[in-house]
Amino acid sequence: MNTSTLTHSQTTQARPWWSFGMVWMIIAGPALVVVAGFATLYLAVTIPDPVLPTEALNPRNAIENQRQLDAAMAPAMQARNHAATGLVPQKQK
Repeated sequence: MNTSTLTHSQTTQARPWWSFGMVWMIIAGPALVVVAGFATLYLAVTIPDPVLPTEALNPRNAIENQRQLDAAMAPAMQARNHAATGLVPQKQK
């Protein structure tokens, strides 16, 4: 070994960990997840889910609701069938 090699290796100092960009990229992932978690928590606390009325959960009303839905969808079903087959639906008497 010569003297220039010894002096060169002794003068090189290790850089601190925060001066490497890759460290910040690795830290940014979990930090971003934590921030997103707090944002989700804020939204969950400030905007509560609406409470459904108990009539919607009653099975007796489900049959009546289905009848109303069928009646409301009748024009759409006729238009869809007419577009698919080309036949004009006959009015029921």
